Amino acid sequence: MPRCFGLEMARCGWTIAEHLACVKRGENLLITVDSAGDFQVAEEVAKAAESLGAKVCLAWHSTPGGFGKVADNGLPSAVKGAIRDTDVWVELNDQWLMFSTSWEWAMGNGRTRYLFMGGLRTDQVVRCLSRLDVPLQRGFQDALVKRIRGAKTMRFTTPRGTDVTFRNDPYRPVANEVSADTPGPHYLIGQIGWAPEESSINGKVVLDCSFYGGGEADLGLLKEPVELVIDKGNITKVRGGEEAGFITEWLRSFGDGGMYTVAHVSFGFLPHAKPSGVCTEDERTWGINMWGFGYQGPMYSGGEPRVAATHADGIGLDTSVWMDGEMIMREGVMVDPELAEMERRLR
Repeated sequence: MPRCFGLEMARCGWTIAEHLACVKRGENLLITVDSAGDFQVAEEVAKAAESLGAKVCLAWHSTPGGFGKVADNGLPSAVKGAIRDTDVWVELNDQWLMFSTSWEWAMGNGRTRYLFMGGLRTDQVVRCLSRLDVPLQRGFQDALVKRIRGAKTMRFTTPRGTDVTFRNDPYRPVANEVSADTPGPHYLIGQIGWAPEESSINGKVVLDCSFYGGGEADLGLLKEPVELVIDKGNITKVRGGEEAGFITEWLRSFGDGGMYTVAHVSFGFLPHAKPSGVCTEDERTWGINMWGFGYQGPMYSGGEPRVAATHADGIGLDTSVWMDGEMIMREGVMVDPELAEMERRLR
């Protein structure tokens, strides 16, 4: 029976399996999707991977009560075992297994390649991937990552009031999310993330797009801006209306000081993504700045993870960026000549 975007999803499923997950003939592929996720996306990825000669397992399971380690007790043992023993894992869960104990096992085995695409629905996958020029996107991201790695200091501002500065740690990795071609964690194309020197992160971050913390803290698109005051890499104040009050109490409820610490900062640069109320798409909207707090994965720390109760992401729109005092982006539009030309071609 025909389904909405059935033809487009066939093409997207192939893009995900071959170009993003880099599935090879004979490999074991695990696809996880909880009951709150979109099964059509999982099915199309599974079909494409089967066509590529992979040994495919599609695990549809009950929805956990939150992100990361919050999901440990509710995750079926059969799924935990499959995560531990697969070559490639594509996660489509609405409530992420990323940062769970099972995820830590898989990311520490030196074998599993993990591609996170949590929560994306069919229409979002089609919007984000069906018209994407993957080689040009890779070239754009590679060029920007080169500049980030060479920058000692950075400043972000936004029209709604963000103004934050920090120093980069040259020994920490920059996660350039294009494809899951090496063992370890990878994420949907269109995002660049890294962990600055925490003690150097100071200023004000205004979230005027969305906030995601799993379970009841999956606030989605915000009704009004939430202001975070950051001092030496830690949230010291949360200001705003009702949603800011909720975030304040939610952070306090864990009794874990690590939940207030910046885990990473990220850029979004996927040409057709837009704020939709799903974190995986929101954080790839062109020109956003996204701040993670709490659990810090090894792709940001460069070594052992910094464990916290869970992880939360907050997103702001229309970022202006300075690197070592030089502006490269103004309110979400590249002003650096090389990057501006690639942006024109991609968008």
